[in-house]
Amino acid sequence: MTWQLCGVSSPERSAAFERVAGAFATDRRVTRGGKGFGSTGLKVDGKLFALVSSRGEYVVKLPRARVSELVSAGVGVLFDPGHGRLMREWIALSGNDGRWLELAKEARAYVGGA
Repeated sequence: MTWQLCGVSSPERSAAFERVAGAFATDRRVTRGGKGFGSTGLKVDGKLFALVSSRGEYVVKLPRARVSELVSAGVGVLFDPGHGRLMREWIALSGNDGRWLELAKEARAYVGGA
């Protein structure tokens, strides 16, 4: 059974995230895997920068000011990992609007120092 979130099925979201991950295939500093929060996400030098949450949101880490700008523009919302504390450097997008790769590249540069 496939569950739906904002009209996008989980296989579609998985495929979209795999396309994003594939864009970093030649970047030796980017890895996947691990334990706990973001265990299936993308990491640069071991630091998480993009993931799909357990609720199916696409989530990236960006500078606080950039996240505020994107939230104000209606692109996404501050990420809540589930315990009610909003993470101000993380933005969650509920749909695949074509910005995933662009934001992942921004996040990778921010977290990995370019």
